[in-house]
Amino acid sequence: MPAPPRTPTTFSDILELVWWRLDRALDLEMIRWSAMLGAVEALECGTTSIVDHHSSPEAIDGSLDVIHDACREVGVRITTCYEVTDRNGADGTKAGLAENERYVRAHPDQTNYVGAHACLTLSDATLEAVAGLAADLGVGVHIHVAEGLVDRDAGRRLEPYADERWLLAHAVHLDRPLPGTVLHNPRSNLNNAVGYARPDRFGNVVRLGTDGIGADMLEEFRLAFVQLRAADVTVTPEPPWSWLGWDAGAVVTWSYDPMEPWHLAYTPGVRVQTVSVDGDVVYEHCRPTRVDAGEVRARAAEQARRLFTRL
Repeated sequence: MPAPPRTPTTFSDILELVWWRLDRALDLEMIRWSAMLGAVEALECGTTSIVDHHSSPEAIDGSLDVIHDACREVGVRITTCYEVTDRNGADGTKAGLAENERYVRAHPDQTNYVGAHACLTLSDATLEAVAGLAADLGVGVHIHVAEGLVDRDAGRRLEPYADERWLLAHAVHLDRPLPGTVLHNPRSNLNNAVGYARPDRFGNVVRLGTDGIGADMLEEFRLAFVQLRAADVTVTPEPPWSWLGWDAGAVVTWSYDPMEPWHLAYTPGVRVQTVSVDGDVVYEHCRPTRVDAGEVRARAAEQARRLFTRL
């Protein structure tokens, strides 16, 4: 991947010089193979459901169905949303809202969300439109909240809108309780150097996420535990274990027994043996059953080269 124009030294720099540039370079073909590869790697880690938060300003229309269909082809459950933001102009904001609405209405049989980037890139009018669309559709909002200090005013701005259906990603610098589920992303937070705050400090339901850095939830659990332990040496692995989401209707067999927190907190190298979702075996003999993992990786590598050329 080409280096950014200059070395990013702050969270705002990382967003502007790395992630937002990457988002703008995506097209639908890149998105398809990125999603396909992500789904394959999820199965390899025993992850059977993905809650996605997507951005591709130059390829908004239909992008969520591309992601959805790619994951379902592999055999992974998926619910996704589009990251509404004002940073790409009024047309981009309008298209993001429309893509969320289209996807939610097309998939009434699953849990859905309206996506939004973060308050730091949302005007008051856009934030109201996001919350209003979610209320009209009867769903929650999936939004990055106070991930860095630059977004520390998010709590005040979200307080009039948030409800228990909302997904509050990161919440590192959140200064007040808000209703909703806090999504704790320890590896991403460390990677972007945004700091640490105990994610259950307000009493919210907490779930572990990765913010796109793979889908190995056992590794995320271990990292969440050691971060928590660094802040309080008296804690046990039980709290971060409870932050994992267990997928009803999916069955994973592992190379290790017992699969319980005190063992897994200190046991690396646990491997997946088989995965079934809704009764269908989608992973066995170290490979997915529905797609050729080698081909997926080769096609994803081709798209990565295209992406890097655009960058």
